[in-house]
Parts: sequence; C-alpha cells; structure tokens
Amino acid sequence: MTRHFLRDDDLSPAEQRTVLELALAFRDDRYIRTPLTGPRAVAVIFDKPTLRTQVSFCTGIAELGGFPLVVDGNLAQIGTRESIPDTARVLGRQVAAVVWRTHEQSRIEEMARHAGVPVVNALTDDFHPCQVLADLATVALHRGGVAGLAGRTFAYLGDGANNMGHSYALGGATAGLHVRIGCPADYAPDPTILADARRVAATTGGSVTVVHDRDEAVAGADVVATDTWVSMGQEDEAGLRETPFVPFRLDEDALALAAPDALVLHCLPAYRGKEITAAVIDGAQSVVWDEAEFRLHAQKALLSFLLEGRR
Repeated sequence: MTRHFLRDDDLSPAEQRTVLELALAFRDDRYIRTPLTGPRAVAVIFDKPTLRTQVSFCTGIAELGGFPLVVDGNLAQIGTRESIPDTARVLGRQVAAVVWRTHEQSRIEEMARHAGVPVVNALTDDFHPCQVLADLATVALHRGGVAGLAGRTFAYLGDGANNMGHSYALGGATAGLHVRIGCPADYAPDPTILADARRVAATTGGSVTVVHDRDEAVAGADVVATDTWVSMGQEDEAGLRETPFVPFRLDEDALALAAPDALVLHCLPAYRGKEITAAVIDGAQSVVWDEAEFRLHAQKALLSFLLEGRR
C-alpha cells in the first residue's frame, strides 16, 4: 500500500517515533540511507514562496541518492491548465515520490488519490507537518532524545487557526506532548482538527488545550513556539491582524514565565518586533537554527520511511 504524509496524524505514534529517531541518526551521518540511488527523481512542486522547504528537500533528495525535479507550480498551473488527477498520473509514472507546497488541503489529497507513489505535504493552508517533525526532532536533540518528548509541555503563541497551529496540535498530540495553544478567541484552531488532535492525545497520554491568555499558555512550558501573524495569502489582512495578536507576542516577559531552560522555536521567516522580539529569537534559549537544519534531517527520514518502510 502506498503511504502518504498529508497531515501529521498520517503517522501513528510509533511511526512518528521511528521517523524522529531516524532524523537524529541522519544528523549524525547524512548518508546512512540512500533509498533514491539511481538516481530516482522526486517531483518537488512549489505553488507558494519557499526558502527552507526548497533547500531542505532538494538537498535531502540528493543526499538520499536521488534527483530533485523542481516544478514551478505557477508555471505548471496544476488544477487549471491540467487537472490534478491527470497531473498525478503523469508524475506517478516517472518519479519515486511527489512533494507539494500548495494551497487548499483538498489539492494534495486529490494528488495522493491518483499518483500511485508517496505524496508529501510540504505545506498547505491547513497543515505544515514536515515542519513539526523538524520541531519535534529539535526538541528531542536538546532534551534527551525522542523518548524525552512525551509528557513535556509545548506552548504555541499566535494564530491557532493557521497551518502551524493545526500541525502543532496533531503532531504534538501524536508525540504525547501537552500542547497549549495561546491565541486570540477569533483565531482558534478548526474544531474538527482540534477534536482529531484530542482523540490522538487520549491514546498517547498527551493533551491539547486552547487558551486566550498568553501568560496562561506559557506558564511553566518546556518549549515555547511562535509563528508569523500573517500567513501566506493573508497579506491584505496584515493591518487588521496586528492588534489582536500583540498581546501574544513572544518577548522576554513571556519567556520568563516558562520553565527556566525552556527552548524557543520559530519556523521562520521571523519578523522581529512583531510575533517575537530580537532578544528572544537571538537569545541563549533559541534553537531556531537547529530547527531550520532539522527540516533536512526530518524530511530525509520521512522519505526513507515512506519509500522503504521501517527498515
């Protein structure tokens, strides 16, 4: 059966642990697995702006022995010039996997139904699951390995309704974390996704809580994460969004409420003085550069898992 990674809970808790352990192993030795030797091509499609996603997937595919076939989604006009099912059938006969950074979640789900090869969500409007794998691996690196994740408190400040809010809920629950989402009341996670995350948490000993007070969200947290207040495609809302989100800024006062050794995450790009202050993102507790690097290791681990299974 072809496996896909379209949202965080496409991996079971045990499978997520397998991928995270492999990500840590890839950090120590970047060439321990080469499932794309040939080289076999992987289509990497971008409908949205990218830096870390393109660099990490293209580098990772090459290090796995493959060839990253980069497709400009705006040039290809997938779903407009040619239907998603027809595009999927064309790609599936020529590449080992499809990685897609696109808009609606329904687009990547349709690609997966017709491609016949693994399809990986490199970001949609609803989820950013590869980023959360990288974040979890980063925390594991600094806190005693993958076994040290379960039971920790993970606070996220910002837009609970964006792809990071959703993926932190699902991915964090899968890892057995106690996830606290601190967000304005009008920007809470999708209720259906939140219910899915809580069902997962019930099986792992984790939890997912939504609060509308920054200090309550970060109090005693082992990890504090944030993200831009304005996601791609929401640029016209920038002026309207700033006021409700200012009380959720990750600054020195907020970080002081977390555990003394709390780690700071930001998926980048960061806007210093907006969602996070320079003193925090550039401070001693920040691990954002490890986090950015782990996009490479986590995605290599994921592709290896999808292409080779548990071996």
